[in-house]
Amino acid sequence: MYQILQAKELTANIYQMEVKAPRVAKSCQPGQFVIVRIDEDGERIPLTICDYDREAETITIVFQTVGAATYKMAELKAGDSFCDFVGPLGRPSEFVSEDLEELKKKKILFVAGGVGTAPVYPQVKWMKEHGIDVDVIIGAKTKDLVILEEEMKAVAGNLYVTTDDGSYGRSGMVTATIQDLVEKEGKHYDMCVAIGPMIMMKFVCKMTETLNIPTIVSLNPIMVDGTGMCGACRVTVGGEVKFACVDGPEFDGHLVNFDEAMQRQQIYKTAEGRAYLAAKEGDTHHGGCGHCE
Repeated sequence: MYQILQAKELTANIYQMEVKAPRVAKSCQPGQFVIVRIDEDGERIPLTICDYDREAETITIVFQTVGAATYKMAELKAGDSFCDFVGPLGRPSEFVSEDLEELKKKKILFVAGGVGTAPVYPQVKWMKEHGIDVDVIIGAKTKDLVILEEEMKAVAGNLYVTTDDGSYGRSGMVTATIQDLVEKEGKHYDMCVAIGPMIMMKFVCKMTETLNIPTIVSLNPIMVDGTGMCGACRVTVGGEVKFACVDGPEFDGHLVNFDEAMQRQQIYKTAEGRAYLAAKEGDTHHGGCGHCE
């Protein structure tokens, strides 16, 4: 059992928990994720790692209530436990293995949308710990949905907050801020990392492509087992079939087929849709989730 040490609501329907998970905390890196289960009959819930403390042996997760499993999860308090807390899963962010001196020469922009702020935070924190200042944009629909602002301020070189409705920070979508920083404020970026809703990442990539900024995205399609066996998280990147849980979750954003990925997520939700995908995708479908019959 994996005990919850702290649990709090960050904002409406978004929660943060600190969990005792020694093995995960010992080996995880920025960019990776975990899969949790509340009890033996519970649904597997994939969650990106928001923070980790190797000495305290803890992992911090942030999640939004979107269905029955996460609503039940939100009811857990400090002292309660998860039945399963599996990880670290997925590949770490590429910069972890880059030559540090070469990395310090790059100017990097991180773009976080909504709950995507949580997985962006450990990456920016890692940069800070290694002496690298980066710019960060946090985007939310409204002021009340901005999360981890103070935490991000402590590790970002420059932090820009933008809200769709203009209720806080800059007004408009994150793409408008990216364009303003480059075209109006003279910023230069060698790399962009964007994490958030699929539709946000799609339009960030469209913008950065016009600005000639290489862009990495962290994909969050439906996952079941997290080991590449089920095929639920299948995506197409550069014309090749990939599985976000084992080949990612990070990919070259300019090569991701976002329209297909978003459409597939909707189709996969129904039994009829899964049967259609099984027939269409053939041997590359996998079908190990056990829900395609």
